[in-house]
Amino acid sequence: MDRRKHYFLVLDTETANSLENPLVYDMGWAIVDKYGNVYKTESFVNREIFFEEAELMQSSYYAHKLPLYYKRIAKGETKVANWNTIRKTLWQDIAEYNIKEVVAHNARFDYRSTSLTQRWLTKSKYRYFLPYGIEVWDTLKMARDVIGKMPTYKKWCEVNNYLCKNGSPRFTAEILYRFISGQEEFDEEHTGLSDVLIEKEILAYCYRQHKKMRKKLWERG
Repeated sequence: MDRRKHYFLVLDTETANSLENPLVYDMGWAIVDKYGNVYKTESFVNREIFFEEAELMQSSYYAHKLPLYYKRIAKGETKVANWNTIRKTLWQDIAEYNIKEVVAHNARFDYRSTSLTQRWLTKSKYRYFLPYGIEVWDTLKMARDVIGKMPTYKKWCEVNNYLCKNGSPRFTAEILYRFISGQEEFDEEHTGLSDVLIEKEILAYCYRQHKKMRKKLWERG
């Protein structure tokens, strides 16, 4: 590890239960720099939800992906661990790489889902998943400020019908990645680590434009 570098931790979660009370069954993260270089990755299935809440998993939005998870677990591509172990491993990576910012796309959801899972599994003994004082950055905010102001993006969204009901461009990670990569047939896998690897590209793309942008989840403006 080069201590002269500034590292980010990009994180993504997949959840079961409901959008109001999401519980994390899959978490992936990557240690990256602002250029999109990857220094470490982790992929975890949360044993306490994935295996011990089988009925809940069958109701998850991506329940049809369960066979894919079983295959990756068998191959050792995804680790199975208790929630506390996942949290401890993430904290160790944050400490080792001197992480100041955790980054996610639509970070409000990931922050909420990890916090709710933390409270649910610990009976509210430990309320927050992330370390105190860590900044949470949102590539959704960054993309709106940088990519959203590009006339070419708005035109491209109009041509491809990637528009909200009010006519404004959509900013899902999948659509943004199609735009910045030129891979117009790309389909987001919606598993933790695979989604992280496209979200870090959005982060890097926004940095390359050298434009003013909001980054922090709780930043006003």
